[in-house]
Amino acid sequence: METIINEISKKITSFDVKKYSYTRNYIDGNISLLSPYISRGVISTKQIYDSLKQRHTNFSEIEKYVQELAWRDYFQLIFEEKDVTKNLKEVNQSYTSFSGFPKVFVDAKTGIDFIDSSIKKLYSDGYMHNHVRMYVASLICNFSNTHFFNPSKWMYYHLLDGDIASNCLNWQWISGSSRSKKYLFNQENLNKYSKTNQRNTFIDISYEHLEKVRVPDHFDKIIEFNEKTELPKTEAFSLDNTKPLCIYNYYNIDSNWRSESDCNRVLLFEPSIFKKFPVGEKALNFALSLSKNIKNIRVYCGEFDDLVKDFNNDIFYKQHPLNFNYRGHEDSRDWLTSVKGHFPSFFSYWKKAKKELKF
Repeated sequence: METIINEISKKITSFDVKKYSYTRNYIDGNISLLSPYISRGVISTKQIYDSLKQRHTNFSEIEKYVQELAWRDYFQLIFEEKDVTKNLKEVNQSYTSFSGFPKVFVDAKTGIDFIDSSIKKLYSDGYMHNHVRMYVASLICNFSNTHFFNPSKWMYYHLLDGDIASNCLNWQWISGSSRSKKYLFNQENLNKYSKTNQRNTFIDISYEHLEKVRVPDHFDKIIEFNEKTELPKTEAFSLDNTKPLCIYNYYNIDSNWRSESDCNRVLLFEPSIFKKFPVGEKALNFALSLSKNIKNIRVYCGEFDDLVKDFNNDIFYKQHPLNFNYRGHEDSRDWLTSVKGHFPSFFSYWKKAKKELKF
């Protein structure tokens, strides 16, 4: 995955947004692959939208992709107000497992060939196509009857574009934890969008029978995902009290943020955050590589209070729900629109947001 900022910027203009609208659900569809950079705060949804607007004269040409960008902002707004690790709506359901999920997914041995190969690709590349994430989450939550949070942590751990809000809330949407409907699919649908032709799996049935299908016996072994993040060993350093401090973190590695200021620049990895939301070595190394675009940045693995305990100058950081313990001057995240507040559904949010975005 590219980590040089100039090459990342080129990616914004290099994909065909028109083809995206009708090919995005196919495994070989025209997608942007920008999500890792959005999640790490290298680029913003607003920055991508502004670039698209400069290159297109008709909003309808880019509307579907912009709508997907809007989903990200919508999920972030929810995360600002609610604990996204818990069901957003009351669910009358008795889970087979609340704190674990079938081991066959971790082992990539579900017996559904495309799913298994996609999980192996997730492990090797840190990437999984969004439609495949929906398939996997549905198999785990809806077919195997398990709660969304623990398996969502497993996926988040391996994703280079892992984002707490988008990840948890997508899993909630699929599992019916945030709405009154669940996402289900069958082998015919999977074959269509993955361009495969496997047959005779337990999901190779019509939609009308999906809700009553029983998963195979080898799905019965349940495990709890409890991997930990190994934070890097870093050299000790002292902050310069004559200069302000700009704090970067896993969700803000924006090399353009306050780039003209003469300040201390620190990439902060708090063990308390990674204990709750662990990430794997590939994801962490990706973030570290991205930080090299920021001149004179230093890496600190410790808590915010320990970093600033002897610091006596201004502290700046970017808005994010996980920065709840930071003190100093909070810069707003680069939102797609000015629309804020609570909305009962994405489309009630989109109705207002679209008015600002349409041209």
